[in-house]
Amino acid sequence: MTSFAHRIPPSLRIAVTVLCLWTAISVLGALQTYSDNLRAGADSHYPALLQTWFVEYAVPLIVLSWSLSMTLTRWPALLDRPRNVVFLFAALVLVFQPLQWTWMAWQRDYLDIASLDDARRLLMKMLLVGWFSTTGTFAAVLAWFYSRRAKERELAWQRSQTDMLNLRLALEEQRMLALRGQLEPHFLFNALNAISALVRSDDKPLALHGITLLSELLRYVLSASARNTATLAEELRFVQDYLDLQRLRYGERLQVHVEGSQDLAGVACPPLLLQPLVENALRHDLECCEDASDIRLSFVREDGAMLVRVSNPARRGIKANPGAGLGIPNTRDRLRLMHAEARLRTQLEGERFVAEIRLPLAE
Repeated sequence: MTSFAHRIPPSLRIAVTVLCLWTAISVLGALQTYSDNLRAGADSHYPALLQTWFVEYAVPLIVLSWSLSMTLTRWPALLDRPRNVVFLFAALVLVFQPLQWTWMAWQRDYLDIASLDDARRLLMKMLLVGWFSTTGTFAAVLAWFYSRRAKERELAWQRSQTDMLNLRLALEEQRMLALRGQLEPHFLFNALNAISALVRSDDKPLALHGITLLSELLRYVLSASARNTATLAEELRFVQDYLDLQRLRYGERLQVHVEGSQDLAGVACPPLLLQPLVENALRHDLECCEDASDIRLSFVREDGAMLVRVSNPARRGIKANPGAGLGIPNTRDRLRLMHAEARLRTQLEGERFVAEIRLPLAE
């Protein structure tokens, strides 16, 4: 039904709508006149009253409504400037109104004018006839087109906002995928470094054990990469497995302390969140000196958020391994993409470098 209506030309749709509207108004107007005549005791015939209402009043206003509607449909920009509306109103007063009065006077046999006085009386009579209905029709048509244009602009604005949000979401998803693409090869590169160090040490059983650990790590990476979120409990287990692999390389020098690791299963976070921070701590601690490391992880609930802290000694005078520089910037971007209030803050606290993640907890 809707598709059929859209196939009808706009001019015909407007004509049918206007005709139906003014026919209904004529029916009601004639009915009101007929009722008034009955109360006054005057003889009246309803079909004749309906014909008078339709021919004298409705026909000119049907012409006005259709003409004005077609004009505004074809040139909707006319409503953008007030001077165009003033011009249309001037045309109504100077052109249409005299034609309407002439039509009504002809229908009532008022055009038999013998003198200027007759013309003056006819003009005064016509000034009181049809003025309010004509200007009311003009105002109603303009109001309807203004409301339609406002609705179209609102719908266009909503569509543009939706398109912008969809585009932004698509860009953010692509950015997230790009960040993952950077992170996973980066992790793999560092894990293979640990395996290669074991191979060079000519300890084949240890190297084989390292390869087994690496396969388990890669299994988690592949699984986590297919999801947008993981849990801190999963991430901590992954980090502990990663540290077991690194421990094959560094032995007892690798010392990591974990606090507050209970009840992390329900805390959502981006996949591969902790490993870059732990790796960063390893690079700036264990790889910079021959002493044992002192890396600490802590998990604390505070003010509706989970605070995750990864810290390591900030050794003065020792040049750190610069690495690829992807860990902390990527982690910060991935947190921002996951939640507007999630953040990563890094700073020196005394003799230690601290990376602190704040993850909002779901209510």
